[in-house]
Amino acid sequence: MTELLGSIWWLIVSLGVLVTFHEFGHYWVARRCGVRVLRFSVGFGKALWSRRGRDGTEYVIAAIPLGGYVKMLDEREGEVPDAQLGQAFNRKSVWKRIAIVAAGPIANLLLCVALLWAMFVIGRPDYAPVVGSTDGIAAEAGLQAGDRVLAVGERETPTWSDLQLALIPAALDRADVELRVRDAAGRESDTTLPLSALPADFDERRIIDAIGLVPRHLLVPPVIGRVAPDTAAWGVLAEGDRITAIDGHPVQAWNDIGPLVQQLGERDGTAMVEVERDGDRLALELAPTRIQPEGGGEPYWALGVSSVRPQMPPMDAELRHGPLAAVPAALRETVHQAGELVSMIGRAFTGRVEVENTVAGPITIARAANAYADQGPAWYLSLLAMLSLSLGILNLLPIPILDGGHLLYYLIELVKGSPVSERTMAVGQYVGLLLIVGLMGLAFYNDIVNNLMR
Repeated sequence: MTELLGSIWWLIVSLGVLVTFHEFGHYWVARRCGVRVLRFSVGFGKALWSRRGRDGTEYVIAAIPLGGYVKMLDEREGEVPDAQLGQAFNRKSVWKRIAIVAAGPIANLLLCVALLWAMFVIGRPDYAPVVGSTDGIAAEAGLQAGDRVLAVGERETPTWSDLQLALIPAALDRADVELRVRDAAGRESDTTLPLSALPADFDERRIIDAIGLVPRHLLVPPVIGRVAPDTAAWGVLAEGDRITAIDGHPVQAWNDIGPLVQQLGERDGTAMVEVERDGDRLALELAPTRIQPEGGGEPYWALGVSSVRPQMPPMDAELRHGPLAAVPAALRETVHQAGELVSMIGRAFTGRVEVENTVAGPITIARAANAYADQGPAWYLSLLAMLSLSLGILNLLPIPILDGGHLLYYLIELVKGSPVSERTMAVGQYVGLLLIVGLMGLAFYNDIVNNLMR
């Protein structure tokens, strides 16, 4: 399956699951509150499939899978026979209307817990939170190659993904954080990562790079893939050689080679380059040559070798719990991620984070769903859980048209003792529609900029 077809497929599956659960929440509570449900639709537009149930509800799968709705009997939307007035939504008490409207977001929150539980039980493979190399802020904090980050603040980081997610909010807030670290020798210590030193204009989409952290699993091995003709290494080094040391300095990864070669060139010297070749260890004498880049630029010293095409190593960590332990773990993760999402929304509204980095459109979601699905069911479940949580919380925002806007009307009704006027609700609907259209426009713009123009 190509990336395009895969992305479309997983977008449809993801939205179908999320929307179905959301609308089922409204439907289930409405039925138990005595409201007649006229239609349960997954998607908008022309019906691709429909069936009328024994309860009189029309169940529909529509052509545009970007949402859904539950249509209830309501005097504000059409004439209601006298015999059915008791089943009309608008005739129910304010508390029942609140329960019906809140049921959709609550269903998404419950779905998030269930999906995270399944993810923990299946086990999500990942990489260990081990540092490969450091630069900038990370190096200033004393982090070194081989260090395993055990926790960021009070949050444990059993995998590299957990480490990233823990560092992102602190970096956005420019807040220094405490790290608990175990070095390669097994010694544990605490260190402060000075994220307040991050520049004001750093790329918020590349936070880990800005901090100066390179994970161990992204290091390219120091294995020669090609030797360029008529260079210093030509006839001395060979494809497949693994460089282990240059001038007595050990080489652990490919990015160790460049600085050592530059130092050697600045001394205008010859050094021993130690390699492993076909099981043998060799020490070969070599002197780098000075290269002038084509088209200008600063000259540099080089051996004339390039690396093999990097391949991702196998994952060496797993996020897993037993069926019972996964229940509190899923609840804790849901609460934590909900708090982080609310904080991110707050950062966006207060301008502490770029809005284009917080609002994703269908193209971004589709590509993410396809990428996560390719990594296995546990990864896809984790993404689906976060999307469900996002849908639930965003629907609770007090914006007319959204569930949160209706809940705001009902809270006002509780306070003043009478429903909000139809005129006020109509104005609110227009304002809410403009806000939603604006957010959708921003989401599509971000999709175009981040996916089609890069």
